[in-house]
Amino acid sequence: MKSLSHAVWSYDAVMYEMNVRQLTEEGTFASATRHLQHLSDLGVDVVWLMPIYPIGVTERKGSLGSYYSISDYCDVNPEFGTKADFDAFVEEAHRLGMKVILDWVANHTARDAKWLKTKPMNWYERDDNGVAKVPWDWSDTAKLNYAEKGVWQGQIDAMKYWVEKHAVDGFRCDMAMLVPLEFWQEVRRELQSVKKDIFMLAEAEGVEFFDNAFDACYGWELHHSMVDVAKGNSRVGALRDRIYKLLNDFPQSSMHMSFTSNHDENSWSGSEQECFGEALEAMTALTFVLPKSLPLIYTGQEIGYDHSFAFFDKDAMPPFKANAATERYRRLCALKHSSSALLSADKGGSFVEIRNNAEDCLLTIVRENEQGRVVYIANLSPYKVFSDFHTGIYAGEYVNVLTGATETLYEHTWGDIEPWSFRLLCQNR
Repeated sequence: MKSLSHAVWSYDAVMYEMNVRQLTEEGTFASATRHLQHLSDLGVDVVWLMPIYPIGVTERKGSLGSYYSISDYCDVNPEFGTKADFDAFVEEAHRLGMKVILDWVANHTARDAKWLKTKPMNWYERDDNGVAKVPWDWSDTAKLNYAEKGVWQGQIDAMKYWVEKHAVDGFRCDMAMLVPLEFWQEVRRELQSVKKDIFMLAEAEGVEFFDNAFDACYGWELHHSMVDVAKGNSRVGALRDRIYKLLNDFPQSSMHMSFTSNHDENSWSGSEQECFGEALEAMTALTFVLPKSLPLIYTGQEIGYDHSFAFFDKDAMPPFKANAATERYRRLCALKHSSSALLSADKGGSFVEIRNNAEDCLLTIVRENEQGRVVYIANLSPYKVFSDFHTGIYAGEYVNVLTGATETLYEHTWGDIEPWSFRLLCQNR
């Protein structure tokens, strides 16, 4: 397996998934552009746009359809505006120091896609009657045929179009496991010939995706383990096992997107408040301090919006107004940027657990390198827990990341820790 060298800017990056349709009442590129300053102030580095392309009409779901039923890979959804509007969005994001990546759907198109009319029949998988097959139960889509190399080049040419003509910085690749890995490896080679620091995120989870294909993959297993702990379906030991699996089973150079929500989780499983309850703040902080982590903020989380967005219809979030949730994210983003111990992939500091007396409830971890140290101490349970552990060499004076206050971490720490409470402490050298 060939290890990848990632874009320099990606190692301390915080990603924001933008749902253009629901971000503002207008649901346009122009209104989304005005939101970019809020994200820059928050500390976001990368804006991942859910699919921006025209949506198919045949078998359309809901009133507006699914972003993931694409009729033309090289155009924009007219509901969002024009290509000039999109270019203005990218230009403003770049001016503010942020990167822009597009959602790419390689597995299928809409059932009335341009390709169905203009490309050979063998570009699609077809049934005995010659009708394009429907993947899974996605009745508004048609399955592309990756046994046909023309599909590979068609996809690559379309992706190159957005990089060369519209200055995008990379792609989040939908359901990446449903098309051949060799295709993604060829995509990587071709796109890097155009843009050396291209960034690729796979909506998939597996060691193989880091074989000269993707920079980062989803941390699905970790997310589900976090939800299970929050809901009382498992204890901290199961979460700890997931963390060590990321450390031990994946290449050192791998990045893993960590999240408490995204568009799938929000619309189909419920808001982050529904999924995590009182555990939400502790779990959110954890996504910023885990090794190899690429933390994600989804539309609405920046204001703590407790809502599950409709997926196929208009359902706008309230106008942006900074609040306590905004400030928490601002401080977490600042920590990610200021502490090199939290750099992702193989650039980050060591990961050490401080052993304690209640490891089925308590997670006590340290991230450290020569420049500084971050300590996370959390009671990830619904019980008040009496803690007793020796901090040892990690004792000292720290800054509480979320309050800014100076705190002392004593060599021997004991006492009650309230349910779902945590301390996030930083010490720079």
